Amino acid sequence: MSLPPEKASELKQIIHQQLLKMDVHGRIREVLAETIRAELAPEHQQLSTEDLIKALRQRGIIDDVMKELKFVTDVNEKERTSAPKPATHFVDREPPVLKKTNIDPTRRYLYLQVLGGKAFLEHLQEPEPLPGQVCSTFTLCLHFRNQRFRSKPVPCACEPDFQDGFLLEIHKDSLGDGSKMVDATTMLSICDPVHMVLIKTDIFGETTLVASYFLEWRSVLAAENGVTNTAVELLGVGTESKVSVGVLNIRLEMYPQLNKTLSPEITTTQFTLERQKTAEKERLFLVYAKQWWREYLQIRPTHNVRLVKIFAQDENGVNRPVCCYIRPLRAGRLLDTPRQAARFVSVLGYERAPVIGGGGGKQEQWCTLLAFLCRNKGDCEDHSNLLCSLLLGFGLEAFVCVGTKAKGVPHTWVMTCGTDGTITFWESLTGHRYIHRPINPDDPPLVQQPKPLYPYRTIGCVFNHQKFFGNCQPSDAVEVCVFDLHDESKWKPMSGEAIKSVCPPGATSSVPPFPPLCASTVDAAVTSNEIELQLRILVSEHRKDLGLSTVWDDQLSYLLSPALAAYELERTTGVSAGNEEFQDAIRRVVPDGHTFKGFPIHFVHRNARRAFATCLRSPFCEEIICCRGDQVRLAVRVRVFTYPESACAVWIMFACKYRSVL
Repeated sequence: MSLPPEKASELKQIIHQQLLKMDVHGRIREVLAETIRAELAPEHQQLSTEDLIKALRQRGIIDDVMKELKFVTDVNEKERTSAPKPATHFVDREPPVLKKTNIDPTRRYLYLQVLGGKAFLEHLQEPEPLPGQVCSTFTLCLHFRNQRFRSKPVPCACEPDFQDGFLLEIHKDSLGDGSKMVDATTMLSICDPVHMVLIKTDIFGETTLVASYFLEWRSVLAAENGVTNTAVELLGVGTESKVSVGVLNIRLEMYPQLNKTLSPEITTTQFTLERQKTAEKERLFLVYAKQWWREYLQIRPTHNVRLVKIFAQDENGVNRPVCCYIRPLRAGRLLDTPRQAARFVSVLGYERAPVIGGGGGKQEQWCTLLAFLCRNKGDCEDHSNLLCSLLLGFGLEAFVCVGTKAKGVPHTWVMTCGTDGTITFWESLTGHRYIHRPINPDDPPLVQQPKPLYPYRTIGCVFNHQKFFGNCQPSDAVEVCVFDLHDESKWKPMSGEAIKSVCPPGATSSVPPFPPLCASTVDAAVTSNEIELQLRILVSEHRKDLGLSTVWDDQLSYLLSPALAAYELERTTGVSAGNEEFQDAIRRVVPDGHTFKGFPIHFVHRNARRAFATCLRSPFCEEIICCRGDQVRLAVRVRVFTYPESACAVWIMFACKYRSVL
């Protein structure tokens, strides 16, 4: 590739400046002097350029220079030569530069390296991906003491080529000595594990939870030189929680090195004591829960069919008290209001836990928060637990409700109790809110009763991170329930002390700490443009197959934006705004004697082909896309709204205008 003269001179100038900065000329002079002394003294022979380059290479000077000079191929060259798209927003095309991490020499770090995997036997027959070919990938997500990391995606294989390093800061902020260098003894008391979640992403962008593992990192405190290598066997999730899915090779290293390592006996004793303490607390809670359940059944024998959920299995098949799945969660600057939090939770994908075989049974799997967020989808329990945690973080008194919907389908949703006694139900899968007004069954028939708008039929229990109440009212129908949780004749409470003993913030606990939420990495404008361009191509191809030509109206497409923004605002706040301006603009752009049709639709994924197939199943949308007539002009507008964890609400509107011919 030849460069224009001005670019060549600019490149020479950059190289010259870099050589000056590294003092390469001085180092060459030193090497030259050494080489002349070593090689020319005996025979006084001529020194060639090759000899000098060989000497520079041996001393690593050429390698140093090449490392400092970063040559970047322009990956966007192909994009620029393709058909230009209408830009709404300019994107910085500079390649990302890997940042060097600043290590604070007064802090202690754990350097965790993942050095490949092996025995992922499910991918034994997987062919080697060809260069540029899209293939399924593995991604490893980590959480440790409020820090989150994500590995580079690697192609799925029997021996996946993970080569990643993560620098985890170890600080004991709870004791106020976060600025001090922690020693081995203090670190031994930090019982937070490194939570590792392995996610598989297929060629269509669908994610699957492969494994969830809690790494005990403190063995490195007793290792010689502060380095330990370990092979971690990952087990499957749900029904496969006893089956090995693969092995990861992990290397742990302390920075800076420990002055004094602990003896292996000390670390082993500490781990044994912690396990015994946790097991004893869990045993005592189980004894208490059995006693509570016996008392609950004595109130009314029919209570044994109510959905009173005290324990739930996580993705690894471990039984945990349900209160452990809730914790007040603050979203920092990522979410501003409780209603925005409800909207965020509703745009995370909904997927029931997979079941092997038929029978229609529901596989129970309440995911830990990291597994739910990394997979970006989960069951209604996962959504309810996250929404309840966020509402508690916003200072509301929130509870998860366990009950049923129509046809007796088990379901969970969230309830908040206002200081004035107002009870509000929040549907975590849609973000909808419902005010609960109980029906009084003792009222005379002529008394007007409120008509419930919510889809819930029965309720068995409510709980949060500190409280658990079993419903002991004569009927468990939601519409007649009174949510006076202080009235023990209506709601049987569990001991707060018993819950506290097994749920954080207790002492040692087997429950993983909650990870912080991460900001979105999706560029809303770029993604909107990409989906819109793909939809235009799909519509044009579809009409071509029907023998129809396609003419796009860019101005009409642009005018659909306010409507999409208004739809999202209404979903988030419940307030509709801006409809008058949108209608006025459409009236102005559609001439007399012409007809306008529009069809909005909402998705929580970013797959244009899948969205188009769904749209064609709607007769209204199909009518617009396949519109026939005089002077037909088509429009499509896509607006992506981003939320934390790269969750997206995608609004698409198809429209057409044509001359009405009677």
